[in-house]
Amino acid sequence: MKISVTGSSGRMGLAVQEAIAENPDAELASTHDVGEDLAAALANADAVIDFTLHSFTEEVVKAALASNTKLVIGTTGHSAGELAVIHEAAKTIPVVHAPNFSIGVNTLFWLTRKAAAILGNERFDIEVTEMHHRHKIDAPSGTARRLLDILNEETSTSYEDDVAHGRVGNIGARPSKEIGMHTLRGGDVVGDHTVMFAADGERIELTHKASSRMTFAAGAVQAALWLQDKPAGLYDMQDVLGLK
Repeated sequence: MKISVTGSSGRMGLAVQEAIAENPDAELASTHDVGEDLAAALANADAVIDFTLHSFTEEVVKAALASNTKLVIGTTGHSAGELAVIHEAAKTIPVVHAPNFSIGVNTLFWLTRKAAAILGNERFDIEVTEMHHRHKIDAPSGTARRLLDILNEETSTSYEDDVAHGRVGNIGARPSKEIGMHTLRGGDVVGDHTVMFAADGERIELTHKASSRMTFAAGAVQAALWLQDKPAGLYDMQDVLGLK
């Protein structure tokens, strides 16, 4: 499969190129970076993998539609309007859009859903923490946001009303339905995520720690290869891994 890579000089762009080189079923068709011709880069590509900025997504989507190129999006922090562009494109081409392409993190998503369904939030208080390198621009991370979505779905809570982003001051007792979200930034941390279920007398913690971007890059290449024979539609890494 011939794969194009956007943001080719960035951390993830370089990792994806390395992952393509290591996969015998994939071939680097082209790369794209700021100021270069995106249409030309996608002209001979079967798929394009994008880990750039959410503000660049609409341009990538338009180019992929014009060249009928399969699309893998690992960028996070999209606005509602940018997400709508992705959803509309998926009516015409196959798209994998996921907050995290790591097999381990997607297992964490699955485990979190099962734990939340079993434990609930009546006796167990739920807290989420994430830490990334100092250069990450969105908070909470896309992975943490997906964890929160899962928790909201399984506990009949909402992101807008029940998620508390950090705590400061004389805030009083913890509301029973509240889910805590805590974001840390520093150093070169690739990505740490923990979901905690705490009750009187016991605590359960589900944690994933990434030490290399290659786990995400290899997963993105796997997603592109998975799209080879897929019809138009919007997929995520849970689909790719058969976890749904």
